[in-house]
Amino acid sequence: MATLPLTATARTSTSAAALPLIGRIAIAAIFVLSGVSKLAAPAATIGYIQSVGLPLPQVGFAIALIVELLGGVALILGYRTRLVAAVLAVFSIATALAFHNALGDQNQFIHFFKNIAIAGGLLNVIALGGGAWSLDARR
Repeated sequence: MATLPLTATARTSTSAAALPLIGRIAIAAIFVLSGVSKLAAPAATIGYIQSVGLPLPQVGFAIALIVELLGGVALILGYRTRLVAAVLAVFSIATALAFHNALGDQNQFIHFFKNIAIAGGLLNVIALGGGAWSLDARR
């Protein structure tokens, strides 16, 4: 069976539908990778949480692991996209304030504003939703 070539409008529509998915994957990648690295070295992560003086480092570790892994995967899939993006945005700001607040240190300064930039991208996800290629679009 022969297929007709895509029209310019159909190509544009497909490209536009793909962009939110690509954006969700790009933003979620940092959360999933960070969660996997925490899972691979729990003692180091708990030690780092203790080093900044936060209480209950084991609980903090568990929360971070759940938020990063489950939140990252949910964001990629576009499942409850706006809610997940809001949780990840709050998490990004909280971690910036708790772990990257030594703004006199250039490395911490960069990490602080990286987290703020991620939160900004997530605000766009909250505003625009998951897009056509998301589980939310199937509901």
